[in-house]
Amino acid sequence: MDQQLNIGLFGFGVVGNGLYEVLKQSPDTHAVISKICIKNKTKERPLPPEIFTFDPEDILGDEKINLVVELIDDAEAAYLIVKSALEKGKSVVSGNKKMLAAHLPEFISLQRKLGVGMLYDASACGSIPVIRNLEEYYDNDLLQSVTGILNGSSNYILSKMFNQGLDYATALRQAQELGFAESDPVFDVDGLDALYKLVIITVHAFGVYVSPEEVFNFGISNINSQDMQFAREKGRKIKLVAQVKKNPDNSLSLYVMPRMVSPDKYIYNVEEEFNGVVIKGAFYDKQFMFGKGAGAYPTGSAVLSDITARGYNYRYEYKKMARKNGLVFGNQAAVPIYLRYENESDLNIFWFDEIRERYNSEKYKYVTGLITLENLKRIKSALSKRNVFLAEI
Repeated sequence: MDQQLNIGLFGFGVVGNGLYEVLKQSPDTHAVISKICIKNKTKERPLPPEIFTFDPEDILGDEKINLVVELIDDAEAAYLIVKSALEKGKSVVSGNKKMLAAHLPEFISLQRKLGVGMLYDASACGSIPVIRNLEEYYDNDLLQSVTGILNGSSNYILSKMFNQGLDYATALRQAQELGFAESDPVFDVDGLDALYKLVIITVHAFGVYVSPEEVFNFGISNINSQDMQFAREKGRKIKLVAQVKKNPDNSLSLYVMPRMVSPDKYIYNVEEEFNGVVIKGAFYDKQFMFGKGAGAYPTGSAVLSDITARGYNYRYEYKKMARKNGLVFGNQAAVPIYLRYENESDLNIFWFDEIRERYNSEKYKYVTGLITLENLKRIKSALSKRNVFLAEI
């Protein structure tokens, strides 16, 4: 390692604790946590009180601290911390995918202007080093798509429902008890976590930034036993999948939604809190990355990897963004979906290009057909108010 890193850590929750323990067991890493900024003044901590502070300036204004590690769950506060650190010439490691997805263009500009480095591999897929691989190994125009299970919490829930027959509420409660899902699980189960990760991945995969508000996402909170039974009858499993794909017209399609996955797909056997990412290229076909996507130690290890990389002055170069490859985001692509709905008024808000199958009984109604991402995005806000479930099929 080229330099000694004096770390100012923001946040000492699950991941912060995990980082501390992982760092303690990595004696060859020339990095030490000098100060930890927290907001809860009453919570007992397993470290000496003098290492803690409640004032961000105790870290941001300390010239001896040359690396800020941000691991808090407040996206707005994280943005202010990261921006201030970069402006003060401090390198940053962050795991806040919501904050990064919203402000990445600004952070890229600051890094170039000020000559500082910011790493965030830990934000995308837990222990899987997908960002650095996309940045370094797949640094050409051969890449066609990146597809994956990017959220360990929702994957754990779906695994328990499919493999053990648990209902959604029971599987969710188990995920919360194990620390895979928060007490308010919306971020995970509605596909927002996967959406933010997909936005970040797209920047490093294709050199294009797409605002999260432009991308269609739909989660698993409305899933029920009928949907699971439909998948079983088709010989498939339901997974929450995120995908960015390069289309023949040089447009990029991005979306997050449940998918009926067949046994011949790599992600079919990705279970519980694990993540899996499939990278497809023009000549190397498909390559698969697999690892834990949730938990203190897997994520803490990913943060440590970023810290070590900064010790060697590694930084992202954003080469694909500089290349101006002509790729543009678009929602014109059509996807085949399964839609389970409650009444005809639900069905009528969907503008299908083609309906392929239809079933209608008193207790269970569904259609399968082809619909554009543009039409799904158009009705996105209305879907949360209706008892419907959809999945790519």
